[in-house]
Amino acid sequence: MTTPAPAPVAQLRVRIFVDFWNFTLSMNSVTPKFQPDWTKIGRLLAAEAAAQVDPEMGHSFEAMHVYGSFDPALGADLKLRKWLEGWLDKQPGVHVSSVPRQKKKSPPKCPACRTEVAVCTACGADMRGTEEKGVDTRIVTDMMSHAWAGGYDTALLVSADRDFVPVAEELQKRGIKVIHGRFETTGMELSKKCWGSIDIAALMPRFAR
Repeated sequence: MTTPAPAPVAQLRVRIFVDFWNFTLSMNSVTPKFQPDWTKIGRLLAAEAAAQVDPEMGHSFEAMHVYGSFDPALGADLKLRKWLEGWLDKQPGVHVSSVPRQKKKSPPKCPACRTEVAVCTACGADMRGTEEKGVDTRIVTDMMSHAWAGGYDTALLVSADRDFVPVAEELQKRGIKVIHGRFETTGMELSKKCWGSIDIAALMPRFAR
């Protein structure tokens, strides 16, 4: 069944979707150890996204969805999970989805002979790292489900991952504008497919802690 295009609205309803680790690492690449004030981010980014679409039209900040992952074996990551789910998720308009990272199936290979190195020769520890699984799928699912439910008119997507190009294209076919929250020149392919973009690096001083 074809979903009808959204009807014209008196104000733009902006919903934000944030890839937590992409966002965090990108901020730290601009300013090492940057400390963001998360209480300011949602409304600021919503206003900037709305201005890209129509600076004369009013807007509403519908929600900011934050998607993160953690390594259950690391104490620091468990503290991060507690902060994500115990503090950030309780902020007005913020919804957090956090998932455990999973062990990679294959260990790293020697760059010279390409032999897999399963354990550390010094301490015997497992050499397999962890990887994020399911975060991108959750972002796409939420972007689509909230759109079909009429939950927003404009989406701001904060990620540099080109895997989001198809969902951006599909939403825009249905009349929903997708704004890319980018950092300088990263994620240019995604930016090209979105309706517009904002440079978050330029906004960082406005949401510094």
